[in-house]
Amino acid sequence: MAKEQHRCGWASTDAMARYHDTEWGVPSRDDRHLFEMLVLEGAQAGLSWSTILNKREGYRDLFKCFDLDQVAAFTEKDVARLVGDTRIVRNRAKVESAILNAQAIKRIQAEHGSFAAFVWSFVGDAPIDTPRDSYGHAPASTPESDALSRALKQYGCKFVGTTICYAFMQATGMVNDHEKSCLCRSATQAGAAKTRRQSANKPAAPASDSN
Repeated sequence: MAKEQHRCGWASTDAMARYHDTEWGVPSRDDRHLFEMLVLEGAQAGLSWSTILNKREGYRDLFKCFDLDQVAAFTEKDVARLVGDTRIVRNRAKVESAILNAQAIKRIQAEHGSFAAFVWSFVGDAPIDTPRDSYGHAPASTPESDALSRALKQYGCKFVGTTICYAFMQATGMVNDHEKSCLCRSATQAGAAKTRRQSANKPAAPASDSN
């Protein structure tokens, strides 16, 4: 008898379930979305993901829909404005890190063609599939997230420790950590297969010197 399908255990609220069903683990190669997720994962440090989801629209509004050029040009005046706005996490270090990370990603784009090409090179340009009986068995970090963290730090990124990087990799589909019986696993695998086919039809992404 086939196992009854269900969601991963962490998707326990309506907002979390929507995020789980529509976005988490879906392979993303859009630089704007990847920047958004890097900012949000960094903002989560010490907080719950549900808190960040509840503030996501505030982040999108205040960070110009995560337009890299606009965020990279933010000034100290912008930092003061953002830190005073309750629609986001009012942590100066986290706000400043978003600006520094935008500037760093622009340097990465200049060297590697895109931020997507850079980050996906750490998983061989295709999602790592990790079927588990329980999401609770997922690690906090992996050698791949260790390497990504080191590389991002070398470009000047902040709030990109290996645990944050692994969460970023899960969120953007670089790793498929949906549970074996999760209703989204098949759909995510299909997206991963499409990513692999696309990767096979284009030149390999340039390797990072820091990987």
